[in-house]
Amino acid sequence: MEMVRVRSDAISAIGYDPDTQQMCIRFTSGKMYNFCRVPLETHERFMRSTSKGSFYNDRIRGRYSC
Repeated sequence: MEMVRVRSDAISAIGYDPDTQQMCIRFTSGKMYNFCRVPLETHERFMRSTSKGSFYNDRIRGRYSC
């Protein structure tokens, strides 16, 4: 999965596989987390969001467990 660097104080890169709907998030701490069954629209909105950290906390954290 290709990781795309993003501008964020908390998140350094985001990867997404539309075939499996799996998303990977790498935080600035170096930790990486995988999320499953993430709709493409959610990933696209995440990538467009002006605050990746807020979007993560509001719409991804605690959801999409693998």
